[in-house]
Amino acid sequence: MAGHSKWKNIQHRKNAQDAKRGKLFMKLAKEIYVAAKEGGSDLATNSSLRNIVDKARNQNMPNDNIERAIKKASGDVDGAHYEEFTYEGYGAGGVAVMVRVLTDNKNRTAAAVRHAFTKNQGNLGENGCVSFMFTRKGIIHIPVEQVTDEEDFMLQAVEAGAEDYEKAEDEYVLYTSPEDFSDALAVVKETVTPTLAEVTFIPETTAHVDGETATKVMALIDQLEDDDDVQAVYTNVDADDDVLQNL
Repeated sequence: MAGHSKWKNIQHRKNAQDAKRGKLFMKLAKEIYVAAKEGGSDLATNSSLRNIVDKARNQNMPNDNIERAIKKASGDVDGAHYEEFTYEGYGAGGVAVMVRVLTDNKNRTAAAVRHAFTKNQGNLGENGCVSFMFTRKGIIHIPVEQVTDEEDFMLQAVEAGAEDYEKAEDEYVLYTSPEDFSDALAVVKETVTPTLAEVTFIPETTAHVDGETATKVMALIDQLEDDDDVQAVYTNVDADDDVLQNL
């Protein structure tokens, strides 16, 4: 799992920016809506919904917002009908980029995504052009100070389904398969409080960029994530810490 810390740091930076822009709750509400629409509104039987609700609560999303999204999916409240799509392409320097969207207007979203790639010297490609570079994994971030016995804690996590872990600065990062994510998270939450827990896409290899190229790549990510229809942007970009700080 070496090399994922750079990706993690970028994700944390982007998550913080989303929260500041006030878009995070809206995007989480869409996630909850789709999960409830596809698997039902019962958290006990719908693990996808349960995971997203846990993530929303971890981000301090009000319960009223969560319940409203579930009711919309159940037909109790009128609401838009969202479809999920993934766009793939390359940013400056050949960086791989995947964009997951939930939209009620595919034409509008497709045009906005294409414009973002073009404006920032990227290229929107066909489905499958970069997805093979990523692996879908569950990740759970745990502050180091919450773990009193690393060996015992990790043994419990592995027994619950964790495949691997790494220690990155002031936290541990557990990795699971998507199927084992819920069970592993439940065991972890018995003794600690994760700072981040989700199923996401992790790059198998990274593309190192610096200077102007890094600026263009991050501008592309910023523009994509600023779009209300974009739920997540996955990339294999790698840049030195001082470059990221300057950005």
